[in-house]
Amino acid sequence: MASNEPPSDPVRSTLVALLQQLNRAESINEGRAHEQTLELSEMERLLSRFWPVEQGQVKVPLALGLLVRNGLVEARVPSGGKVDHGAPGRATYQITAAGKAFLVEVQKSSDRIP
Repeated sequence: MASNEPPSDPVRSTLVALLQQLNRAESINEGRAHEQTLELSEMERLLSRFWPVEQGQVKVPLALGLLVRNGLVEARVPSGGKVDHGAPGRATYQITAAGKAFLVEVQKSSDRIP
């Protein structure tokens, strides 16, 4: 594979990119818990030019849902937000310890020489 070709798995690449953005948000805002999360719209904006998203191969909400379902990301709805009736509260997302461990493993495996 040439170095300018994108990785072959667009879904995995997007999952890793989402985790990296959430990890970055948490690191940058250390000590300010309410700012250590991102909303879906923020993640869509951050990844709008990421190759699988830009090419329409992966939808950010579906990838994010997969991360939440597998425990790598935690979804939070404000306590005052109306979830069942009326306008929904704006959910925010934060990387979990399992998500961080996954990122570490991805980094270790990408640093290895085949």
